[in-house]
Amino acid sequence: MPILFHHILSCSAQNHAKSVALIHKKNTWSYQELNELTDRQALALQEIGLKPQARVGIFLPKQLETVSSFFSTAKAGGIFVPINPVLKPSQVEHILNDCSVQILITSASRLKVLSEKLSRCSSLTAIIIVENKMPETISLSQSILTWNNFLSLAKDNSSYPQIIDTDIVAILYTSGSTGKPKGVILSHRNIIAGTKSVSKYLNLTCYDRLLAVLPLSFDYGLNQLTTALYSGACCVMLDYLLPRDVIKTIEQNKITGVAGVPPLFAQISSLSWPESIKSHLRYFTNSGGKLAVSIINTLQKQLPNVQLFLMYGLTEAFRSTYLLPEQLKNRPDSIGKAIPNAKILVVRKDGSLCNANEPGELVHCGSLVSLGYWNNPEETAKRYKPVPTQIHELPITETAVWSGDQVSFDDEGYLYFIGRDDEMIKTSGYRVSPTEIEDELYASGLVKEAVALGIKHETLGQTIHVFVTGKNSNCNCQLDLLSYCKEKLPNYMVPENITVLDAFPKNANGKIDRVALTSSSIYE
Repeated sequence: MPILFHHILSCSAQNHAKSVALIHKKNTWSYQELNELTDRQALALQEIGLKPQARVGIFLPKQLETVSSFFSTAKAGGIFVPINPVLKPSQVEHILNDCSVQILITSASRLKVLSEKLSRCSSLTAIIIVENKMPETISLSQSILTWNNFLSLAKDNSSYPQIIDTDIVAILYTSGSTGKPKGVILSHRNIIAGTKSVSKYLNLTCYDRLLAVLPLSFDYGLNQLTTALYSGACCVMLDYLLPRDVIKTIEQNKITGVAGVPPLFAQISSLSWPESIKSHLRYFTNSGGKLAVSIINTLQKQLPNVQLFLMYGLTEAFRSTYLLPEQLKNRPDSIGKAIPNAKILVVRKDGSLCNANEPGELVHCGSLVSLGYWNNPEETAKRYKPVPTQIHELPITETAVWSGDQVSFDDEGYLYFIGRDDEMIKTSGYRVSPTEIEDELYASGLVKEAVALGIKHETLGQTIHVFVTGKNSNCNCQLDLLSYCKEKLPNYMVPENITVLDAFPKNANGKIDRVALTSSSIYE
């Protein structure tokens, strides 16, 4: 059984060597082929100077080299840092510097876009591109290796460092309520525990074919890969442009399981589904926000025999709860109960446990709790705190993740999501920091004051609404600001609406009154 992250692949390669592990577009790779590439790449990483626990940034869409880079970095003792491929250069620069990435694996086209920023990444020593032609007109202080030249450095006489399951294996970046994204630190044990837990309640086997449509930089997206490979199943990777592409891929590849977020299900639920899909598709999973009852009903009408698992999770603890499909009819608003090998508590502000039907903060305990935020003790202390029910005689404090989410549970223990305590915006499955959007608005030079808020939306969770005051009384800068945001921010962070105010409402302390803005009739 796997103990370390890269054992997920190597164990399945022993048991399912000739089976298809990955499909991307028209290309397939067996477990044996993927494992052999991973071994060679791990040796090559060591030859270019990767040391134990050094960080490797991976800035690629879903493709073979993305997956092999995760597993090879882990096998070589490093820490892989998946970077969402939709991020803009300034966001990538922040991640590279925040966790001192030593090696970057990317493509020639992405390197060209990033080149101006990389001169400010002092820890970065080597760049590997997945093509075999050196990019032109790029001059950097870091060494640049093409793919085959990189792999040719592998030496079979190399030895791997000792690794244990509490070692760090990955850093996943997620937005916080203030400032830039924070790096959530995951150990081998964290990922293995999450992989086993989800594989268990979804009853995955080597006969499954899972569709990976979510970014692999998400814990939810990464889990589609790890659970598939752990089970000896096939993972089909897709970056889709149109909703119809998703249904077409499900049909062509005889997909058995699909993981999505509410906006995806809103897009595909009302489309026509080929009859043949009903013979092989057995489940959907939803996380990243509440799935509207109307969408649930539409999906069930279209595909009555396909199971739907409603789930709740957060990057800091991977996945917390799930609702069994047979409970869906009676509890469509519930996020279910704790997943296997997790403990979920509902806690009052004073740390005591809530009673049934009493609102409180969801607190996640157990082996899925990550190791905090990279190089950020202040933010870590806010979210990672002692377990409220810890036995006092235990001298070493057990840490839990205090989610900041308000929930309640009914008399049978089923949990219900109420809302967030902080100002985070949750849209299209992403958690977005209002401050990060506001910082970009100020950087435009067009605004005096700015506030970004999340407005409730049935399918997206929330949409982003921005309020600004201009630098002069005649400011009418919506179009210029929107154009600027589209240039500087990834698509999911671009505001849906921009409203110019004469002045912001202020509270008694002279601060912008976000509550007043949230309740304002200006949304109507």
